[in-house]
Order: sequence, then C-alpha cells, then structure tokens
Amino acid sequence: MKKITAAITAVGKYVPEYILTNKELEQLVDTNDEWITTRTGIKERRILKGENKGTSFMAIKAAEEILEKSKINPEEIDLVIVATATPDIMVASTAVYVATAIGATNAFGYDLQAACSSFLYGMSTAASYIESGRYKKVLLIGADKMSSIIDYTDRATCIIFGDGAGAALFEPDTEGFGLQDEYLRSDGAGREFLKIAAGGSLLPASEDTLKNGQHFIHQEGKTVFKHAVSNMADVSEQILTRNNLTEKDVQWLVPHQANKRIIEATANRVGLKSDKVMMNIHRYGNTTSATLPLLLADYENQLKKGDNLIFAAFGGGFTWGSIYLKWAYNS
Repeated sequence: MKKITAAITAVGKYVPEYILTNKELEQLVDTNDEWITTRTGIKERRILKGENKGTSFMAIKAAEEILEKSKINPEEIDLVIVATATPDIMVASTAVYVATAIGATNAFGYDLQAACSSFLYGMSTAASYIESGRYKKVLLIGADKMSSIIDYTDRATCIIFGDGAGAALFEPDTEGFGLQDEYLRSDGAGREFLKIAAGGSLLPASEDTLKNGQHFIHQEGKTVFKHAVSNMADVSEQILTRNNLTEKDVQWLVPHQANKRIIEATANRVGLKSDKVMMNIHRYGNTTSATLPLLLADYENQLKKGDNLIFAAFGGGFTWGSIYLKWAYNS
C-alpha cells in the first residue's frame, strides 16, 4: 500500500477593496512613506470596511474561490479549520460558522490560534488528518481582520498590519507530493513581547482596560524582530539539512510576511536569491494568519508540479517553524 501524504490541490484568497497607503498613515501618526518602506518593505495594506463584517466574511470569500476553482461539492469537505488571531466572537468558533455558510454541512470545524504561525501550524494539523486516512478533504483557511485590534495612534503597529484571507484545500496523495517534513517550535517566554493584554481570562474586559487601550495589540519591536530573524532562519536551515536539500533543490521560499528585512535574512541563511522568494508584503502588509496562503494564491500560476517549497513563519507566543512541501499540480 502506497504511503498517503497530504497535498494542496487548490488555493484561494480574498483581500478587502480599501487600500490604506503609507501616505494616509502620515496623516495619522508621526511617520512617512520612506521610513515605513525602508524598515518594513510595506507600501500599502488592505482594510475591511463595513458594518457586521468580521474575519468570517473574508474567510468565506476565500473558501468560495476554492469551491469555484476546484468545482468540488462543499458537502464533500470533511473538516474546516480557520487559522486566526481575530475570531468573529469569543467562544463560538469562526470555522463552524464559515463551514455552514459555504455549505460544508458534513464537515466539523474549529479555530486554530498560534498568532502569525497559525496557518503553518494548521498545515501540520490538516496533513495529520489526511495522513490518518480518515478524512479526504480538509479546508484550511488563514484569515485575520487585524484592523480590529490595531491602535491607529500607535505607529509601532499601525504601519505593519493589514486584513486578508487565504485558503488551501488538502487532499490525499500517493505519488509523493504534498507535505514532506515539518519542524515546529514554541517558547512561552515570548508572550510578553507580542500580545493583547486584556480581554482574556487573565485580565477580563473592564472600563479601565478600555480606557488604557489594553485591547489593542502591543509589541516590543526590537525584541520581536531579533527573535524572528534568528528563529525563522534557523528552522529553515534545519528543514533543508534534515532533508538533504541544497538551495539548488528549492524552487520557492514561502516566508511569513512580517518584515522585508526578516524575509531577506531568512533567504540569505539558506542561500536563496530573491527570484526564489515569494513576497507580497508591499501590497498587503502583515496579514498574520493569511500571509502564507495569500502568497500561494498570488504565485499559483508560477508554481509547477514537483516544485519544492519551504515555508517559514514566526509569531507571538513565541511560535515559529518551517515546513517542506512538494507542490502537487500545474495551474
């Protein structure tokens, strides 16, 4: 019996229409286009506008694009995972709502939260379900409405984050394509450096927490940057070494889009030139759980069956890791 691996068979995406440019941010905080571009590589980011539109709105749109492209019946989907740091509401799972909204009536669903590593961790989870042989179609969606937790008077965070969603359909493969290896890590000592202080069980919402702006995301930029550079590069190098891969064997690096300098440092560590590095941070900023699937959707037409892809991400918690995946189809 041939070994079952979990392959990505379709990708989809959604980004909001509204574009928040660096020029507009100059009117909100003490910054300028050159400063933002030089330090982050970001030129613009998308913001979801309108009442009653949360993360699920974008997740549904990304999922619907997959359904349209793949022509599968949503009732065939076994599981829907929404990787997100910004669920619609607390307690009730965003993934369950998304599954119902797209007609995946035979699927179970749940949310997965590992900050900017959420989609990467979700890839491991989706692959495990497929490899078990129990499930045939797992829909993994990375979606975040970061604008809902950003203080637009804080220039340390408001210049970085944007809204968006991307999705990938995982199915069984017996030809050797799909997820090959993973190296996932975490360190709880990092949670003080990138977090939302209030709103959880440790510090429930109150009048004081609202007044103090403790429901917005806060990060200590220098500390996070230092850990992201070293850890993303380390795990990427580790995954290549473990699989006896050199830079010549890798067609694409698929890095989390947090900062252009972090992306370049990771690429340099594994010896990959810029033409092998997926990048769209200049268009979307950091969309947290959505960065990796948005890259796949944007670069789908350039991917070829058999291409070796190295994924790498770093997020709050701290969480980080790398995954080696062999692409399964030609567009």
